[in-house]
Amino acid sequence: MNLSDQLSITAKNHLRETAYVFQGDEKTYQELEGAVTKFASSLKELGYGKGDHIALVSGNTPHFVIGLYGAMRIGATVIPINPIYTADEISYIINDGDVKGIITLDVLLEKFEHMSHLIPNVEHYIVGETNPEMHFNQSPLAEKLKSFAQLLEQGSLDLERPELDDEDTAVILYTSGTTGKPKGAMLTHKNLYSNAKDVADYLKIGPDDRVIAALPMFHVFCLTVALNAPLMNGSQVLIMPKFSPVDVFKAAKDYQITIFAGVPTMYNYLLQHPEADSESFESMRLCISGGAAMPVALLENFEKKFKVMISEGYGLSEASPVTCFNPLDRPRKPGSIGQSIIHVENKVVDEFGEEVPVGETGELVVRGPNVMKGYYKMQEETNAALKDGWLYTGDMAKMDDEGYFYIVDRKKDMILVGGYNVYPREVEEVLYDHDKVAEVAVIGVPDPDSGEAVTAFVVLKDGEEVSESELITYCSQHLAKYKVPAKIEFLDELPKNTTGKILRRSLKEIVQN
Repeated sequence: MNLSDQLSITAKNHLRETAYVFQGDEKTYQELEGAVTKFASSLKELGYGKGDHIALVSGNTPHFVIGLYGAMRIGATVIPINPIYTADEISYIINDGDVKGIITLDVLLEKFEHMSHLIPNVEHYIVGETNPEMHFNQSPLAEKLKSFAQLLEQGSLDLERPELDDEDTAVILYTSGTTGKPKGAMLTHKNLYSNAKDVADYLKIGPDDRVIAALPMFHVFCLTVALNAPLMNGSQVLIMPKFSPVDVFKAAKDYQITIFAGVPTMYNYLLQHPEADSESFESMRLCISGGAAMPVALLENFEKKFKVMISEGYGLSEASPVTCFNPLDRPRKPGSIGQSIIHVENKVVDEFGEEVPVGETGELVVRGPNVMKGYYKMQEETNAALKDGWLYTGDMAKMDDEGYFYIVDRKKDMILVGGYNVYPREVEEVLYDHDKVAEVAVIGVPDPDSGEAVTAFVVLKDGEEVSESELITYCSQHLAKYKVPAKIEFLDELPKNTTGKILRRSLKEIVQN
């Protein structure tokens, strides 16, 4: 079974019930199923088929949902990309991912016009219309442009579907790597279907639920928990273009929302917002938190104010993503990521892969039908992550005697900015490319708004001068906004050990002092 076929089954059972709402426009499951089939048939007419790679760069819109399910329906592999990425970041993923076509929006077209020379192998740009005044024939990419709306209109409901294997790659999610270049985690139809089903069953998501999708859909947390799982069981999804506390409160009241999923930063904004009151989430039965550890004080204050339970969980792109959740039918433990969800095993091991005793710290490893089949075109990295059927997460954890897991520390050196992962090496490589920079080291420092802020320590070449603002501007030209250093400190030299390795711990002490 796969998500596209499951959507057809759900639509058959819930024809006239609302599948999603976007900016006040409601679409039934029958309408969504029809749009997916028509879009799939038009993709097929354009020459796309099983094994082709299609990038999805659209943000939270119906185009994302229809594009995702439509492409999967013909056996294509979808590569979701953050639309706020820079040209350098997007072009790397498109080229490395062997992308044949791109589904995007008219408001992003100018970005692709400027970078088209970097991605010459792209055959089509399928553009979703949000602005009726936009004229595609005036674009330098006119010959490669296709209208999303026209493809829907011209598509046929008579589609011969290819036979899909459970192990076929459905989605490739690019996740930042410690080497500085993103790695493409290959998720199969089985990976995505099993995790969506297990999450839906574990959280008892059903036809009576109305779920807010305010997290970015290109991120696997939203993709599985707030989109695929609800659509699997006939729930209603409220698609929000971006997170806004005011919009969340209004939607919760207007649509009697029952489930909200977010990262801790979002919960903090909701809690602190002046319009927040105890009735804001009156219809809410469950809130889901992931992406980072939630401070216990925040969790308790939020639950007290809004009178709704938060179930904290854990996941990673390579596991589609969910491996743990705090159970709904047993005591929840603040500070814990919960227990293994059904069909998924978690355990804590030492450096030799042996399970450590209860209460001791080691690396969290995961096994289950949700675990990726590997990194795209990166066999060495795949071998390092997948050993004897287990996915090595790189996160240090411990387990108590009731099977509840606790994350002790995040992946080595990783920085978490507003729920997004930032790896120091990626930022360092950009700064190293500056002709006045001799050495650089990047760390994360606590930040009250975003959780952590990126801070760079720079040693300039002899006789060179450059200001902090100049380097920050330089970074912003090559990195997504959340990866750009909030602060740059200049040092005469970086602290190192006897082998010449930079001591990040010493840099953190500089900040603390």
